[in-house]
Amino acid sequence: MPQIRHLAIVSLNPEKLAKFYEEVFEMELLNSGNGAYYLTDGHITLALLPNKAEGKPSGLNHFGFQIEDADEIARRLDEHGMARPAERPADRPYAETRATDPDGNNYDLSVHGYQKSETKFDRLAKEGALEKEPA
Repeated sequence: MPQIRHLAIVSLNPEKLAKFYEEVFEMELLNSGNGAYYLTDGHITLALLPNKAEGKPSGLNHFGFQIEDADEIARRLDEHGMARPAERPADRPYAETRATDPDGNNYDLSVHGYQKSETKFDRLAKEGALEKEPA
């Protein structure tokens, strides 16, 4: 099946945003020019493009990172003066938390991954901490 390999974000400060994604998520800078920065995590390319439109552009709603260590990402966000990730509603599949980057773009964080739809209720039930999903 086709797989997402590229996301683009229009930014008022693409350089600052690129530095954020390099330092917090260890993304690699592939290329830059004309005010745009192109990063990769080895699977997805993230284009950070300068905002040339007048007014507020319609932008990306959110995107997601699969991570290994939620505490380490929270620590890195602290270093950048960013709010720690907020817990997602327990009935939402895939991501456990959500945060925003310096431009206010929402991103989800998932330790268990995006390949399987699994809510917090599902995970608690597996651990024996919950017998059934609350009504």
